[in-house]
Amino acid sequence: MQSQERVSQERVWFPFVGPYDPCPPERIKSYVIPPNLTMGFQPCGLPQYSTMEALSVGTLWPAFYSPYRSNRGRGRVTT
Repeated sequence: MQSQERVSQERVWFPFVGPYDPCPPERIKSYVIPPNLTMGFQPCGLPQYSTMEALSVGTLWPAFYSPYRSNRGRGRVTT
């Protein structure tokens, strides 16, 4: 099986900032897309996690793993 190039799951957008906004604006916002959106289909023969590891990361296939970035930790990635 050929190695697939990893596509970034994080997307960034720049919201409109009005001149009369009452709060300080957040000029850059980001969101995470699910990894299955970047794959057209699920190919045969994908590598699999072991049973216990799959239960801890939440998916059987490493290609569909997406780390959770907590807003509480501001940038801290949790698995």
